Amino acid sequence: MRGAPAGPRQLLRRLREVMAEPVNAQTRLDRIVIHIASNMVAEVCSVYVLRSDGRLELFATEGLNREAVHQTTMRAGEGLVGLIAESAEPLALSEAQAHPAFSYKPETGEEIYHSFLGVPILRGGNTLGVLVVQNRAQRAYLEEEIEVLQTTAMLLAEMIASGELQSIAPAGTVISIRKSLTLTGRPVADGVGLGHAVLHEPRVIVSQLVAEDLKKEEARLGEAIAALRISMDRLIDGHEHAGAGDHRDVLETLRLIANDPGWMRRLREAVLTGLTAEAAVERVQNDTRARLQRSTDPYMRERLHDLDDLANRLLHQLTGQPFVTANDKLPENAILVARTMGAAALLDYDRRKLRGIVLEEGGASSHVAIVARALGLPVVGETPNITNLVDDGDAIIIDGGAGEVLVRPPADLQAAYAEKARLRARRQEQYRSLRDTPAVSRDGVAIDLHMNAGLLVDLPHVRETGAVSIGLFRTELLFMVASQFPRLREQIELYKSVLDAVPGVPVTFRTLDIGGDKILPYMRSFEEENPALGWRAIRIGLDRPALLRYQLRAMLMAAGGRELRIMFPMIAEAEEFDRARELTLREIRHLERHGHPTPTSLKLGIMVEVPSVLWQLEDMLGRVDFMSVGSNDLLQYLFAADRDNKRVQDRFDPLSAPALRALKLIADKANNAGKPVTVCGEIGGRPLEALALIALGYRGLSMSPSAIGPVKAMVLGLNVAEARDLLLPLLDRHDGGHSLRAELRAFAEAKGVPL
Repeated sequence: MRGAPAGPRQLLRRLREVMAEPVNAQTRLDRIVIHIASNMVAEVCSVYVLRSDGRLELFATEGLNREAVHQTTMRAGEGLVGLIAESAEPLALSEAQAHPAFSYKPETGEEIYHSFLGVPILRGGNTLGVLVVQNRAQRAYLEEEIEVLQTTAMLLAEMIASGELQSIAPAGTVISIRKSLTLTGRPVADGVGLGHAVLHEPRVIVSQLVAEDLKKEEARLGEAIAALRISMDRLIDGHEHAGAGDHRDVLETLRLIANDPGWMRRLREAVLTGLTAEAAVERVQNDTRARLQRSTDPYMRERLHDLDDLANRLLHQLTGQPFVTANDKLPENAILVARTMGAAALLDYDRRKLRGIVLEEGGASSHVAIVARALGLPVVGETPNITNLVDDGDAIIIDGGAGEVLVRPPADLQAAYAEKARLRARRQEQYRSLRDTPAVSRDGVAIDLHMNAGLLVDLPHVRETGAVSIGLFRTELLFMVASQFPRLREQIELYKSVLDAVPGVPVTFRTLDIGGDKILPYMRSFEEENPALGWRAIRIGLDRPALLRYQLRAMLMAAGGRELRIMFPMIAEAEEFDRARELTLREIRHLERHGHPTPTSLKLGIMVEVPSVLWQLEDMLGRVDFMSVGSNDLLQYLFAADRDNKRVQDRFDPLSAPALRALKLIADKANNAGKPVTVCGEIGGRPLEALALIALGYRGLSMSPSAIGPVKAMVLGLNVAEARDLLLPLLDRHDGGHSLRAELRAFAEAKGVPL
């Protein structure tokens, strides 16, 4: 053995000097392996890079035959190098050729070398390549030497990720980090977006790996961890944290990890190898992520998000970098990429620069999805690991209708999707041309198409789409994006602004539908086993009547001299509506006593979303002025399938016989009583489902602005009598949960009804 290895700090300094030299990528890589071999006192140092076809290619070597560079390749799992790439774990052997995975490559001339040390080149837990040193003599590599090589691999990871090595790859070869990816997520909001990725929480790029002062770095790490723990305590225990539920469980888990002695020990050990505090965090998280990604234990894999979140928080604590991308840093065609995102966070971005959103979490009924649809943005949710598979600036295409995300797509795919976007734009223009055309079917049945809204930014769409009214205005969105509970005057101004923005157009305000998954950031709640079935919506309003009266008073004052429609959510029995109505009448009497103008017309209604109402319909219809079916909640409660739980959310079809029978019951009872009834859930905005609802007897549908054009086109091509004659016998014929989707689609195609 030729002496002892030098320290990692000296090696990394030399490598950083090489990185700064004005030379081509191959020369730079050749010099890097020479320095590593010299520092490690090794006869061989080689760098293998993972290609997009899954093979590892020798990109540079010191000690093996130079002619093998860009010629020697192996599959992941093949040979010792392939084994390291597959396992993402270091491998140290005193006699490499005795290992069962050893694979001899004669062109390299490596048969004279016996000892072997290899480490994966990792970034975000993903393997980009393998770094290897070899010696002729049989020897046991020290733990310190493995640490040195792992640290060095971090620098190579950034070099590979930058795309610099693509320039020296053989023609037709694409390195894995730059390969095109087609990912499948969940369709959330329809549309096609082409642009460049912007990470909602930008990844911290660690540029300084080598510590100048170990004691200083250890102190910085300790201070950052202490600050992180304090911030976690404030999030969980402070007044600004709103209550209980899954979100609290996540934060509690993060607090536990932040106080875990094992995690702390690994971070400190990484610093003591000569790394800066930031590099130590990245190094520990890379190793942890690589292990957990390959775990078959679902619980362990789910901990990935927790560890990523904590490491990201710690890196931002150390660097002082902002958590979100500033608007002045956005490209003109930004595709936001996030693990998860709140509605308020989305509204902080410049809408003019956004072309779409991709989420690791978040389904069609999430709040950010509702706001995104209002903004006309395509969204794909539940896209696995997307935040670790893209970098800021990567070309990206999303198809919100198909649930597809294309990362770094080739030119031909970009051209194809650009044409798809142009076709969609032309189709939207055709829908806009129908704006002033009444939604009347071929056999003369008029259908009222209303619009769902929740923000002032939604309101211009009423005129653009030709909606007859705002059938559902979600007042809670205004509360969710506020920093504190809006005062009475602020609420009056909010509701007045809505009415002023659409003069002459009826607006149905839904009272606060909070609780469950809708948590106001300034309102304390409490832990519930099942928040969806817990203290929420009208239950909060009736238990805290001052809260409900405050909102009712603001609505009544805002609508002074005008028509007002108020809808109460989550009514489960007639007595709840009676109490809500009495509170409303009490507020009217209060305004009259004090000389305030009151609405010229007041209509009070309920959302039908709790199944118990189905057995009180006649009684309820004798009390209310109108009904609106909240199909999202009604169907999830009917089928006991949480619509936000991806394990069960697809276990029933809204076009199944049981669902349609329940919906028909509501329509029949309301029509017999002469009371207006609409559907304001997601199914009202899908042409095929809307066809079924019209056949069941619904004459009013409320939907997102982008859905009005497609649904109106369907209505104009539909013969309602024919649809009813098809559907009603099918409902009688099927006793099970059979979906009627195929039969309805075949009918539409046969009759030329556009879907």
